[in-house]
Amino acid sequence: MVSLGPIAFAAPWLLLGLVLLPAIWWLLRISPPTPRLTRFPPVRLLRDLEQEEETPERSPLLLLLLRMAIGLLLVLGFAHPLLDPGVRFPAGGPLLLALDNGWTAAPEWPERQRLAATLIDRAERAGRDIYLLETAPSADGAMPAMEGPFEPNAARDRLAASDPLPWPAARDAASQALGETAFDAAFNVWWLSDGLHSPGAVELAERLQRLGNLTVARDLRARRAHLLRLPATEGARLVIGADRAEIGFSEAIQVHGFGAKGRLLFDETLAFKADSREARAAVSLPPELRNGLRRLEIAGEEGAGAVVLLDARLQRSIVGLAADIAADPDLPLLGELYYLERALTPFAEVRSAPIVELLGGDASTIALPDVADLADHLVDALGQWVREGGLLIRFAGPSMAQGGERLVPVRLRVGGRSFGGAMSWNQPVGLAPFAEESPFYGIGVPSDVEIRRQVLAQPSPDLSTRTWARLTDGTPIVTAAQNGDGWIVLFHTTANPEWSNLSLSGLFVEMLHRLTALATNPPGAEETVGRLVPIESLDGFGRLGPPSPAAKPILRGASEPIAIGPEAPPGYYGDDRTRRAVNIADSDPVLAPLELLSAGAAITTYGERRETDLRPWLLTAALLLAFLDLAISLALRGVLPWHRTTMLLAAGLAGAAIFAPASGHAQGEDSFALGAAIETRLAYVLTGSEETDSRSRAGLVGLSDILERRTSVELGGPIGVDPSRDELAFFPLLYWPIRRDAPPLTADAVQRLNRFLRTGGMILFDTQDQQGRGLGGARALSSADLRRQLRGLNLPPLEPVPDGHVLTRSFYLLEAFPGRWAGGQVWVEAGDGAAPPVSSVLVGANDWAGAWAVDSLDRPIYPTMPGGERQRELAYRFGVNLVMYALTGNYKADQVHVPAILERLGQ
Repeated sequence: MVSLGPIAFAAPWLLLGLVLLPAIWWLLRISPPTPRLTRFPPVRLLRDLEQEEETPERSPLLLLLLRMAIGLLLVLGFAHPLLDPGVRFPAGGPLLLALDNGWTAAPEWPERQRLAATLIDRAERAGRDIYLLETAPSADGAMPAMEGPFEPNAARDRLAASDPLPWPAARDAASQALGETAFDAAFNVWWLSDGLHSPGAVELAERLQRLGNLTVARDLRARRAHLLRLPATEGARLVIGADRAEIGFSEAIQVHGFGAKGRLLFDETLAFKADSREARAAVSLPPELRNGLRRLEIAGEEGAGAVVLLDARLQRSIVGLAADIAADPDLPLLGELYYLERALTPFAEVRSAPIVELLGGDASTIALPDVADLADHLVDALGQWVREGGLLIRFAGPSMAQGGERLVPVRLRVGGRSFGGAMSWNQPVGLAPFAEESPFYGIGVPSDVEIRRQVLAQPSPDLSTRTWARLTDGTPIVTAAQNGDGWIVLFHTTANPEWSNLSLSGLFVEMLHRLTALATNPPGAEETVGRLVPIESLDGFGRLGPPSPAAKPILRGASEPIAIGPEAPPGYYGDDRTRRAVNIADSDPVLAPLELLSAGAAITTYGERRETDLRPWLLTAALLLAFLDLAISLALRGVLPWHRTTMLLAAGLAGAAIFAPASGHAQGEDSFALGAAIETRLAYVLTGSEETDSRSRAGLVGLSDILERRTSVELGGPIGVDPSRDELAFFPLLYWPIRRDAPPLTADAVQRLNRFLRTGGMILFDTQDQQGRGLGGARALSSADLRRQLRGLNLPPLEPVPDGHVLTRSFYLLEAFPGRWAGGQVWVEAGDGAAPPVSSVLVGANDWAGAWAVDSLDRPIYPTMPGGERQRELAYRFGVNLVMYALTGNYKADQVHVPAILERLGQ
């Protein structure tokens, strides 16, 4: 490669063709163009005359210059010029790409891939082999290892298959892998880092530096990954926070809180001060909304660290205290209700009321202090409430010791067992460590907690499996049994200090906290109580999916921080009934910037400078000039009419193509805008498949004809659009057929589509098959095709079209929305029920374009199954409703109230 300032030539030896230009000039000057043929019969008389001297005609100067320009452009084009090609590889050895692919690399992953692709192109031009070292353990648990050598195409395929992983990079293991491999040649080393410090970073930089010339690429500081921290509770408030790596600039990020089905429950701003790496904010939510939280995420940032999955541990349960069973209302500070309320308040919404009122409310847990027995109607009502999923926590005491066999998990002995009294031989007994099968497993047991008296359980074959806590002598102190979908739990001592000091300890608070989680997430089979198996895992971009291949079960209630990795990826663990959320923040990572590690290492940032290949431009310009030369030659021969206007037009077009490509593009944009703005038109996304695009166009043509016949809407012909190039603001509705082989969206397309949705546009995504029934809410775009193609779009949470939605009555009254296929679910933007939004996104799978499509004679092209022509008519009606909905929004929403209005008018 030869560089001339900002331009370099990948094949400089082809520049030797420039020496032929003088010879071409000379040949062109002595070789006249073909003479113009004029038939004149008398000339035949002069055929035999001898001509003593011939003077060759010379080509016109304009034609000479034009042909010289063609030759020059061809030589320069074949020499492969590059604008801003970057620094040449200083070493003569292969290229080594060390790629950070942990969770911190996700936010700017496309930039890393673009830089890696540029380096591979450069290595291909230089004839170098390529090696790859990914610093994060692979999904199957394998430690980092150097891969290669790769041919350029194989390296591109390997890079395209690489995605960030949802655990941290293991730079120490990567450094060790380099140390175990011997190399002969000096490498050209590029470390595509995440810009953050981690254990082993210094050692890895030193090892890479020993291999050859090292260049470290890192993110701009404002684009580096953030870490969303686990939320904490301050009474009724939820405290959320995030960390960043660097200080010195102010920054604000948005945190969204999502509930079931992806419904947005809150939106909070976290503001980083210039001198702070942390940002915190408190959110006040009613218990019902807070208990519905399922996921927190940083808006606009991809990555497992920008997501926090939530489970029942965060939910502020509603716990009811049976106020009508107070032992001594004259001494409230000594009563069991007082101690229960103090222990439950930090994590639960406590409501004291009679049992009947609690059963009629929304409490998920009811705590009963010591009581011998309850009235029959209360026993029946409590039993039914438990079977439907409630949690009943009972406490023993003097009353229960006299007899109480109903609503208890085990049979009890009459009379209590006392320790340390004047009539007792034993001293007070402490609690034994909790067994692995217990929900209390992982909670430390203080040595000063002592039980002075308890109610004993009758021995039985299942007593061991129903025991969740024991004393040091092995007797049960907490037992439990499942009843239907709910649980009954019994503390075999009092809830106040009368029989023990358990109620005075922090252990009591922790035990009650664990128990209240059972009310909303009860444990399932006994074999999963101690160990929780992987259910779903986050990928590197923060999307839930199937469990990672190497994921293993985790221990319930483990007190040590979880080491996030291939065996313990972030996600959900448990079973269908019990869910435990594991997040990146559980490992308590610390974000710090990656400092300059070596004096010999060059530092660059992603997107700093990109090379531009000029060869296509030069060869295209040569081709256009060749056409212009042909036109001039034909005009000189008389084949084409010689009109100055024609020649000027040809010259103008060629000049515009060569010197003003941006102007040509701008003119194309103006022409497109003019055609789209004169008439209201429907648009469809061009997919690159001729069959799919023709079906989309034919479908929208058929729908436009139906609208013109049946409504006052008059539409122009549909237009196919490329979201990465075309302006979308002219169209009320965009039909988007989803193809499995379509590439992901470009950055320009994402920007244009987000602006289109934000400014009132509507998109109908159609997967055109019967695979769309699993779409919904936070997982509405979890299928591989949609998730890959629509990455980066700010899509709202979705829900199935509810009853009475405006889409069902904007023109026709509809109950279903069939297309070429029937039965698929249609999803719209989720609303709060009171004021449903105009949905900017609709998702379905019924192939509506296939049902609407007509040929030039207005005949249907594709059959509709299974409903035939009746189904096609319903598909047309859905299309009419859809367009009316896109044009008028919620204008027809008042029809929901027509029955009530008519009723009042009748009165």
